[in-house]
Amino acid sequence: MKDTLTDANFPRTADGRVYHLGIKSGEVANRIVTVGSISRAEGISKYFDASPKPFSLYSERGFLTITGRYRGVPVSIVCIGMGGPNVDFFVREVRECVEGDVLIIRLGSCGCLTDLPVGSLILPKASVAVTRNLDFDFENGDHFSTPYRLSKPISADSDLLMTLQRALESTRPLAASNPIVTNAVNASTDSFYSSQGRQTSFQDHNSGLIDHLKETIPNMTSLEMETYWIFHLAASWKGFARPSPAVNPPLATGPVIPSNDESNPDGAKFLGDTFVSRVEKEEIPRPLIRAAAVQMVFASRSSQDFITPDRVLEVEAWCGRGVLEALWATDVPEKRLHPNEGSVWELAEGQ
Repeated sequence: MKDTLTDANFPRTADGRVYHLGIKSGEVANRIVTVGSISRAEGISKYFDASPKPFSLYSERGFLTITGRYRGVPVSIVCIGMGGPNVDFFVREVRECVEGDVLIIRLGSCGCLTDLPVGSLILPKASVAVTRNLDFDFENGDHFSTPYRLSKPISADSDLLMTLQRALESTRPLAASNPIVTNAVNASTDSFYSSQGRQTSFQDHNSGLIDHLKETIPNMTSLEMETYWIFHLAASWKGFARPSPAVNPPLATGPVIPSNDESNPDGAKFLGDTFVSRVEKEEIPRPLIRAAAVQMVFASRSSQDFITPDRVLEVEAWCGRGVLEALWATDVPEKRLHPNEGSVWELAEGQ
């Protein structure tokens, strides 16, 4: 860590850079592709427009952010590695750096629990979390508790999911016969091994876990480690009251009735999906987080097949283009976007 951080609650540097991603306002766009692999991020960025030159930042904590324009629309690619904790760093810190809506599409690999061939694409309509029960007695076993816990499902953003499906179909290579599956539920786990039912030298009590998932959850199709946490944080976000800068109100010429509204100390009130500044009487849309995912089947848990490196490159190129097309095609009103002025995607005069 080279720079002094302030505020232990939400650490930032003096110039506003967040702790883990290392970015600040104006360096990440409203539309985001998130991946786990640096090479995948760099490959997708090759589709960016030449101008402005894409911005790239690799943080000390191992996160890579590449921001540019795709067909004129600002887009960021954020490589976060693997797992729920990294998703948490990513979503929370991006949210604090972006004004307006945030659209996130996760492009990652997965293991498949059905008979789909490797190279297939899964667009989960929902995801559940599978987590290791740390109170279970893994040393001796426990007949009175379960070693793994399942969450309730969280849904993808339906409009973004539909746009993503159309974009992947429209960018499908002529020779590609890969199935695209949408009536699917994903499970995001807290381990690549134990909570995905893999057998190792550890006593994980998971030999029947995959069968249990398939029997318990209709349309259970894939396993990976990130999608649920993205969907969960997107669904949990309720927006915040951030009024436009207030003008100085006129001096009172008569009696003033004080207001003691502790729930809105900044003088703003919520009305459905908007909030209203009491000074300006201006309705401002409440910002949203919308999320969807496409998962490339790298491993079949039924046949034990694993995708070849050459096939990975083909599927990644297709999906990278498709995800960018989906974000480009998703309309976000101007008032729900981060300002261009001062951003890394701002176009120079005449561009």
